[in-house]
Amino acid sequence: MSNTGNLRRTERAPLAAAFTRDGVATALAALLFTLLLVSFRPFQPSGAEGSADGGDIVNQLGFSALGAASLFALTTLADPKVVRSLLSPSWLLTLGFFLLSVAMAVDPSSAMRTAFFTLIAMTAVATILALPRDAEAFSGVLIFTIVVVMGLSYVGLVVFPNEALHTTASQEPEHAGLWRGVFAHKNIAGPVMACFSFAGLYLFRRGRRIWGALIFIAAMNFMLHTGSKTTAGLVPFSILIVMVPGLVGMRLGTPVLFMLAIVATALGTLGIVFVEPMKALAAHYFPNLTYTGRTTLWEFAGEMLAKRPWTGYGYESFWGTPLLLNQDQPFDRAWDIRSIVHGHNGYLDTAVLMGIPALCVVAYTFLVAPLRDYMRIPLLKENIYLGDFFMMVVLFAALNAFLESFFFRRADPVWLFFLFGLFGLRQVSLRPLATIRPN
Repeated sequence: MSNTGNLRRTERAPLAAAFTRDGVATALAALLFTLLLVSFRPFQPSGAEGSADGGDIVNQLGFSALGAASLFALTTLADPKVVRSLLSPSWLLTLGFFLLSVAMAVDPSSAMRTAFFTLIAMTAVATILALPRDAEAFSGVLIFTIVVVMGLSYVGLVVFPNEALHTTASQEPEHAGLWRGVFAHKNIAGPVMACFSFAGLYLFRRGRRIWGALIFIAAMNFMLHTGSKTTAGLVPFSILIVMVPGLVGMRLGTPVLFMLAIVATALGTLGIVFVEPMKALAAHYFPNLTYTGRTTLWEFAGEMLAKRPWTGYGYESFWGTPLLLNQDQPFDRAWDIRSIVHGHNGYLDTAVLMGIPALCVVAYTFLVAPLRDYMRIPLLKENIYLGDFFMMVVLFAALNAFLESFFFRRADPVWLFFLFGLFGLRQVSLRPLATIRPN
């Protein structure tokens, strides 16, 4: 979204306009976004995760091509001012800690291969935001991507039911019948559909009412069929926190409510494990509150973090490694930590892998910086609408990260959408968006 000011719609025929520089940039952004979400292994339990093990040639070639296309587009099609503003000092420091954790990994070469795909995905997300010339072009990117991803997911329910739904033959038979579409798991499909619903609301607000309404309804329906109660609760919560203050003339109340929600959620999740007053309170009033056994994981991760608080264990060097595979498993532990792929809390996992100092930087970059960006968004209609959309995505993902772990997780679609919101807020806060009335 690189242009500013009020632009007049051209008289070119739609087909001719598609082959202009701006048209190619918009089409490339839509293609990149679609491929990132669908991945090169749709309808597969491993999904894009296969890109991390170095053994899947399809993912290797596919994501390498995405990286090359992204770099080419950033250098030839994007506004250089936009490209230069993509990385803030806090992001540079965050990436510094990330690369340091890669260097400290048990197997640095393997961790570097995984980190390479993570960096490719991050570059692609930044490219998607830098290419559209204005809000109307960005709307086109959203519509194309959502229609393709959601269309494939719905079609998959009929054509590939064993892949698009969880079944009794899967590793988690208790999820049988729940929808996951093109994604690897319902816990990915649910949050992605939640973000699609935010996009539908954005499109509706800026005049694309039919597309916006259809996308919102279809996304909400799919999300409800994933069976994720947390996601279903967070969607209206995120919409209300972002929308209500603006409707009553107190737009800056959104950052305050954002921080209150983050603090309350942190105390209600990690707090009942690590903060003694909260732990005692939960034991008295909610003795069975374990978040489906997650508190057991958090307690164990906290004990291990205490042994290496400054540096952590290194990227990809904790969950699923020999360090845990050789651990004894008490009979009364709710989950077997030896078979867990992550700690189901993004913030705690960041500390375990990268250290507490890195967590502090990440918390600023992921939670404080977006609030600063939101508060300095120009008070123009297009900027406000788009800023609200990005803020809904960031708030939803930030709260969801207290129960799931997706930070720096390769091409995980939830991580990609979180980046989408973070980078998007920064972009929409720096310059007025071009305004073109939608058809």
